[in-house]
Amino acid sequence: MRILVVEDDPLISKALENGLKSSAYAVDCIADGQTAQDAPFDISYDCVLLDLGLPGIDGVSLLKHWRKKNINIPVIIITARDSLDDRVLGLDVGADDYVVKPFDLNELLARIRAVTRRSSSKDEVLGLSNGIMTLDPVTHEVKVKKDGDSEDSILLTSREYALLEALMRRPGAVLSRETLEDKVYSFGDEVESNAIEFIIHNLRKKLGSDKIKNVRGVGWKVIKGNL
Repeated sequence: MRILVVEDDPLISKALENGLKSSAYAVDCIADGQTAQDAPFDISYDCVLLDLGLPGIDGVSLLKHWRKKNINIPVIIITARDSLDDRVLGLDVGADDYVVKPFDLNELLARIRAVTRRSSSKDEVLGLSNGIMTLDPVTHEVKVKKDGDSEDSILLTSREYALLEALMRRPGAVLSRETLEDKVYSFGDEVESNAIEFIIHNLRKKLGSDKIKNVRGVGWKVIKGNL
């Protein structure tokens, strides 16, 4: 998944970037409202973390602008403004959640999972599943069905998890290299030409060579199992 952080405090922004990346999110950071207004939403962001006290254009005006443009990506306001009026205003102009600073990273991660789950066409409370594999967003483990009712639990690295999650959100659909890179890497990351193949190679070693299929010249997919 890919997160856009709009936060002008460099210490908070960097802490969020590091925490989110360690939890398998690709992260892009913007420090002012004017730049954020023209954010590249052709990239498939899964959630925006939005500060209210931004230079240039404030967070409330920015959120109103996005919603008028039918940019319906889930938005979580992150702010030091803790009055009831501020919370009500933020939610009324289109925020999906409102978190007051300082906050615990684990709580923020849970809120991100909640708003992205609600916005998904597939409401997965206990994890994404294609009937063969089940991905746990909290532990970053994937459970793989074996013969009978037994399962193997396999721990994934952050980038393995991010790539497999992108595939698991659309079982049966073929995702291109560019789409997978958008979900795994942030702006500024150096991406080797064979980086996606390398991650998929490692996933196949852990999960089994038949779990991720290559469609030559198009991309990769996970098959639909018996749900």
